[in-house]
Amino acid sequence: MIYVIRHGQTDLNKERKMQGRKGLPLNEHGIEQAKALRDRLHNIKFDFVFSSPQLRAMQTAEIVTGLNAVKDDRLDVFDLGEADRLNVNEVKMAGPLPDPSVYEGIENPDAFVKRVFNFMNELENQHGIRELNILIAGHRCTTGCIGAYVEGIPTDRNILKFSSDTGDYKTYEFG
Repeated sequence: MIYVIRHGQTDLNKERKMQGRKGLPLNEHGIEQAKALRDRLHNIKFDFVFSSPQLRAMQTAEIVTGLNAVKDDRLDVFDLGEADRLNVNEVKMAGPLPDPSVYEGIENPDAFVKRVFNFMNELENQHGIRELNILIAGHRCTTGCIGAYVEGIPTDRNILKFSSDTGDYKTYEFG
């Protein structure tokens, strides 16, 4: 079983600001969310724990499992470029993403999906046939992309619908 968890709350989440690679660590509420998730998953023995390199995801993974998470850059948050840390209500959007014609440094969405799918494909090739419990900690975008890997990319291309709330999780199986 694959447990895909979204990191707990940070002050930027609380302030309704875009949070990318300039993100913050968990705040007190985020730590409590991770502890509550640990309590919900306490009967699960995790064979592997992977995380985005962002501190908030690493903290969540390690609080939930009590194990050191393996950082993988392919699980990194979508690069928001100049839109990072701006108020959500003030950002000019192009669909679910900041408009790359307005903000410099916005990651190419297809490249983002390709890197996350690459991680998942490798994980499936290495561990897909065995009965394992794998935890993956990430962000709204990466957890949504993992859901799209398993469920398929929606016709509207909005993979964020597969994400969970901060401090929550979804489960998937390969095949």
